[in-house]
This record gives sequence, structure tokens and C-alpha cells, in this order.
Amino acid sequence: MDCFMSLLSLIGDNIVISNEKHLSVNAALDITCSKLLEQGSIDVTYLEAIKQKHKEIGAYYVLAPKIAMPHARPEDGVNEASLQVTVFKKGVDLGSEDNGDVYFSITLAAMDSDSHIQTIMALSELFQNSNDIDSIISAQTKDEIIEVLKKY
Repeated sequence: MDCFMSLLSLIGDNIVISNEKHLSVNAALDITCSKLLEQGSIDVTYLEAIKQKHKEIGAYYVLAPKIAMPHARPEDGVNEASLQVTVFKKGVDLGSEDNGDVYFSITLAAMDSDSHIQTIMALSELFQNSNDIDSIISAQTKDEIIEVLKKY
């Protein structure tokens, strides 16, 4: 049986639309992990690991213009495979010189590298579709975001 889970099944209700401006990197990362922490999908050590790695090597998780995928290793504190979608309406400067401000973030919490690869493949398909990315960024409600994500 195929154990592939749709993106939506990993996201559930983990969708945050933030209208905050001038967020610091750490404040933005706090938001990108907020739902996962609330639900216990990750421990605070996972968020700390992302912040620590950012300090060491910069915005490694900013993948393309507008898009970020904060993540650390499963052993850094993942309790349950899950994703959180965060839209930063005003954009956030995470210090990526190549890609500019981030508007759309998917926090990836994977239990192991196998399930991880399936999820990454689905995400990369989404990330390559600039129309869908723009629809997500301009969405006013979680439901509008869910409609777009249903395709993946």
C-alpha cells in the first residue's frame, strides 16, 4: 500500500496568515512553528535547531524568491510528521541575499528521510507553480489556501 500522504493531510489546520511587519528572523521563525508547537507535532528544540542553524549558515531554508521551507533534522524534536503553512502578507526579510523577502513558508517536520522525500517531491511541484504560490500569498482565508493545496 502506498503510504504517501497528501500535503493537506500533513497540514491539517496548520495555516497561519500573518499581517505583521518588520519581523525579526527569530520572530518570523516563531510564527512558522507556532501551530506545530501548539499541537505537539514538534518540541521547542526543533524551533531552536532551525534558529541555531540560521545563526551558523544564514537563511538556508529560503528556497526561491518569496518561498521558505524552515526545517531541521527529525532527531531535533519531531514527534509527528507534519507541515505548517505560513503566509507573511507584508513579507519578511530572513536575510537571503539571493531571494529577497519571504511571503510563503512551509515548515517541514519529517519523521524520517523516506516519507520526507515524498513530501519534498510534492512541495517542489507546488513551489514550481508560481500561479499557485501567488494565489496562496494573496489568499485572505485559510479556506482559499486549502483550495490551492488540494491539488498537491
